[in-house]
Amino acid sequence: MSTESPSDLLKCFICTTCGTQFGRHQDPQSQPFGCRICADPRQYVPSGGINYTSLNDLRSNGKYQPIEHKNEITLLDPKNPNIYTIVTTPKFAIGQRCFFIKTPGGNVLWDLITFLDEATERWIREQGGLHAIVISHPHYYTTHRYWSGVFNNCPVYLSVEDREWLSFPEEGGNYQWILTPTQQILPGVTAIKVGGHFPGSLCLLHDKRLFIADSLVTVPSAHGPFGDEPPKGVTSYSFMWSIPNMIPMPPQDVASIVKALEPWEFDSTHGAFNGMDVVRRDVKKRVLESARIALAAMGYRVEEWLL
Repeated sequence: MSTESPSDLLKCFICTTCGTQFGRHQDPQSQPFGCRICADPRQYVPSGGINYTSLNDLRSNGKYQPIEHKNEITLLDPKNPNIYTIVTTPKFAIGQRCFFIKTPGGNVLWDLITFLDEATERWIREQGGLHAIVISHPHYYTTHRYWSGVFNNCPVYLSVEDREWLSFPEEGGNYQWILTPTQQILPGVTAIKVGGHFPGSLCLLHDKRLFIADSLVTVPSAHGPFGDEPPKGVTSYSFMWSIPNMIPMPPQDVASIVKALEPWEFDSTHGAFNGMDVVRRDVKKRVLESARIALAAMGYRVEEWLL
């Protein structure tokens, strides 16, 4: 069981820029530039420096915070009663969404948001609770120890390559380290290790839906009215090592993502933020074509990296 109870975790520091929570053993204010997640070049330290809050403060209905936050829970597809998005409003920290996926074998939470209030906890319990939390990369580790503890020490699946980014002691947490290129989380739910953004960055596949987080990034032209044959050079995804600092991935990482996804069939992708859902018959083809466009634009010979 966790060495820190959920009530303890309500008091722990949370970075307001990225939403990462730090265990009692860490004082992020003593670290260079504060939060080490934000000090990494894949994130950023705001001009005014890092500020901190806690779940206690975020849940205090404005007593300590100027803005009252709540979570909005929405069906991803009105025709599918088993997949929901959960997003905090107004935006907190990075502003990503997480996905609640109901399956016959249990419920999976893909990626994580920082804010968990009593209303969200109650709704999840009404749906049958959580059987697994799977997090794509360290920017979304956020308050995973609190979520896990609240839901009966639910297992948290992370890539072993990103182990160094934990902000809690490993002991006391129910971590399930993903050691292999793919891992079945529950029947019909598979984590796919693609790397790139972080060495262990993941996608999640369920019911021919590919949940991509930031492992590849949906761009506006993905939604263009192009039909099955977009104009030459029109991309649907970008491949970024650092999204806020606009640093692209090297060619070997772009190629590795394509190779990791090639064996799998999917007809939609769902990114980290609202509006990043792409549903089209040729979506897998668009991933490959976007990789070709990205490599060519950076001056690489595409045929050296992609078949």
